[in-house]
Amino acid sequence: MNHQFVIGLDFGTDSVRAVLVNCADGSTVKSAVHYYQRWKEGAFCNPAINQFRQHPLDHIEGMEATIRSVVIDSAVNPLDIRGICIDTTGSSPIAVDKDGKALSLHDKFAENPNAMVVLWKDHTSVDEAEEINQLSRKWDAGDYTDFVGGIYSSEWFWAKILHVIREDEEVKEAAYSWMEHCDYMTYLLIGEPGLDQLKRSRCAAGHKAMWHKKWDGLPDEDYLSALDPYLGSLRQRLYKDTYTSDLPAGHLSEEWAKKLGLTSEVVVAVGTFDAHAGAVGAEISEKALVRVMGTSTCDIIVAPQTMGDQQVRGICGQVDGSVLPGMIGLEAGQSAFGDVLAWFRDVLSWPLDQLKDDLKPEKIEALKSDMIRKLSEEASALEPRESYPIALDWINGRRTPDANQLLKSAMVNLSLGTRAPHIFKALVEAICFGSRKIVERFRSEGVEIETVVGIGGVAKKSRLVMQTLADVLNMPIKVSNSDQAPALGAAMYAAVAAGVYPDMSGAIAKMGSGFETTYQPNAHRVPIYDAIFEKYVALGDFVEQNINTK
Repeated sequence: MNHQFVIGLDFGTDSVRAVLVNCADGSTVKSAVHYYQRWKEGAFCNPAINQFRQHPLDHIEGMEATIRSVVIDSAVNPLDIRGICIDTTGSSPIAVDKDGKALSLHDKFAENPNAMVVLWKDHTSVDEAEEINQLSRKWDAGDYTDFVGGIYSSEWFWAKILHVIREDEEVKEAAYSWMEHCDYMTYLLIGEPGLDQLKRSRCAAGHKAMWHKKWDGLPDEDYLSALDPYLGSLRQRLYKDTYTSDLPAGHLSEEWAKKLGLTSEVVVAVGTFDAHAGAVGAEISEKALVRVMGTSTCDIIVAPQTMGDQQVRGICGQVDGSVLPGMIGLEAGQSAFGDVLAWFRDVLSWPLDQLKDDLKPEKIEALKSDMIRKLSEEASALEPRESYPIALDWINGRRTPDANQLLKSAMVNLSLGTRAPHIFKALVEAICFGSRKIVERFRSEGVEIETVVGIGGVAKKSRLVMQTLADVLNMPIKVSNSDQAPALGAAMYAAVAAGVYPDMSGAIAKMGSGFETTYQPNAHRVPIYDAIFEKYVALGDFVEQNINTK
């Protein structure tokens, strides 16, 4: 055990991180990060229409660079590295040809945004998601959205494909099939054995593609054909069975073993999503809600299989084995969390960007960074008051509860006395109120929550956000020790897939990193936030019912 290691590979929105982990105690031996160059340049994206696409070369180059780096720099014997598991954002599908090669790797589609990875935060398929919802509610054989919260989202698999094929006939004709990002990267590592041989991710299929055992796999061909005949035919070229991430997808191919400085004995686990891997890295257990807090949030909880077909409305799915084998994984989340605060920073710093000819870029970035620090300090000194501004967190639509990506943010209680720290504090409170709505939905649907665990950049860096969250939820919030919880969780999956541990409970017990701090709610703020929360709810109801968002 002391000489067995695994690699967790975590594909985020801006970068990919590899961690080489000691199986004996979960300690990180080496880590490496690669930032996506094309993404950094804004290639294939159009924020004005919520189009966010990524070239798979960013991911392929990053996978090779980071894994090679941790292998070489660690000086660990490659023979002692037993497994790899990949986690990615999702739903982030990509069109592929008959051999499973991404269309964007062909010259013809090398600059076509519709042939790229359609990133999780892409909301161009709002109309298509609504079509799916309307059809599902009147489908005689039953509602295929039952186990994804009752509302299909524009952030998910079928809606994105439907939008792309309607917009781009060439991509439609060339796209033999489609793969989730986590499946595609796994497929590359094991040598592209053929699409029908790949073990597809249970996590991705269940939460984003409406796969469920109740209807023996993916939605019915007639149902998909009613949306578009292409989708009906596509179903035959996808999959029926899915697999949990503690299982091997295959072994590292000779080609990739040579690229990475490893051997073809390395087991590659079935892929998964970053939030679910993060929950595992944060030592998730029953009745513990893990909040992955970064640009957006994913909220993960597990429940026993005894909940059966009980449906939790308005969330992002409930899937047997998507987080831990033998338990139901439930997911919710916010479309924007840290992004809300970053948006305000960018609004305030607009004049700085116009001075780029007079100020060095590094000076501008330093000023922007200092801006968040100063706003946080000033906002922390403000005690909550009902007379202060109240904001909604829907700056990128609403993911849960009850997905509606057309919703927009709003703010009230502005006056001549309102200053930047007041607005910043209102935005911090808004993202915490959005979190409370999720907790209240789970509880109202019979899902117990006794503890909350925070992971991710916001959880580690912002005392203001974490303390406000504890006050708003009136619950202690634990922060995981790990700076890289999704990558650590992926490593835990890899350890089980490679046979180092017999099951996930054993891997978590030995490889978990514990918690660095706990934020306790301030008793005198709790009733104040209860009152402000009611106004937040009222504002949200008014905006949703009266403001035309199209």
